[in-house]
Amino acid sequence: MNPALSSDVLAKLRQPRPYPAVSLVMPTHRREPDNAQDPVRLRNLVAAAEKAVQDDPAVTRERRADVLDQLRRAVAEVDLAHAEDGLVIFVAPGEHHVWSVARSVPERVVLADTFLTRNLVAAQAAEQPSWALAVAADRVSLWSGSPERLTEHTGDGFPLTRSLEDPDAERKERVGDLPGTFQDEATRQFLREAHTALRAVLASEPRPLYVIGEPVALALLEETGPLPQDTTPVHRGGLANGPAAAVHEAVEPARAAREAAGSTTVVAELGAARGRREFAGGLDEVWQAVKEGRIRLLAVEDHYRTVVGDEGGHLEPAEPSEAGARDDMVDEIVERALGTGAEVRFVRDDTLLDMDRIAGVLRY
Repeated sequence: MNPALSSDVLAKLRQPRPYPAVSLVMPTHRREPDNAQDPVRLRNLVAAAEKAVQDDPAVTRERRADVLDQLRRAVAEVDLAHAEDGLVIFVAPGEHHVWSVARSVPERVVLADTFLTRNLVAAQAAEQPSWALAVAADRVSLWSGSPERLTEHTGDGFPLTRSLEDPDAERKERVGDLPGTFQDEATRQFLREAHTALRAVLASEPRPLYVIGEPVALALLEETGPLPQDTTPVHRGGLANGPAAAVHEAVEPARAAREAAGSTTVVAELGAARGRREFAGGLDEVWQAVKEGRIRLLAVEDHYRTVVGDEGGHLEPAEPSEAGARDDMVDEIVERALGTGAEVRFVRDDTLLDMDRIAGVLRY
């Protein structure tokens, strides 16, 4: 499957494709016995996609063969044994992409000239991605994380490695000139290089940062230059080589504390906005404000989903079987809000009960 989502990846996925760009979206399950249905649902969804492509007169014979081949390749990459809450497959002439996401998605097959990205966008926002930098004297590694998982980032110069062997160590030891590991100039230069590489990554993909290592290592890293304001130190050594589970375990208490503090701040900001009459609450009111580009901060409960219909330009509750029913309206609102430059924050379920589970602070 494809690696972790990023803003750059999502921007590329939004670009127009040669018709047909096929989007397959379906909910999946992490545990037994519910996950037993996933292979059957996937086969049925793929069959529906194949039929849609084969029956579409706008698809040429050559392009049909290409797309169906890409679809078969995509399905071969699906790993339902390690499924999360949703599966997203994108297929177009000459390309295919497979994503497992930690957010429930509706079941859907769509043929268009763009991919249906709103569910991926909402999943990426809900994941609240962060960076974790693990520092040692001979290795500095960067990890891309979310509340669910963490993977090593191998690119942009990472990981940085060097040998700690000093060919002149014996002579220096005899004359008493052998510095400690975090005192010699070679280590300082090594961490300066890591700091430069880190700044480049943060410039292109800003996220909260956790820096993991022994206190002396973190102090030396900070001496090389200031770290971002939202950096959290984690004083634990021995993790520059991972594994991912150990790095995730080290970061999790700091991440959970940060999330709790952030939710408190968001709720307070929504309350203040209510007092200033710069507030929108509930799905329809938020949707109207999002369409007008008026949302500055959007808050959504983690697992809030609902089915609605459009009645005279306003959203009303609907049954899934009703014509025109929209079952991923929350994701569409998240994508539209991000597209207008709004900050989107997901909070724990029931945090926004008195605000109908979704609310926003208005720009005006």
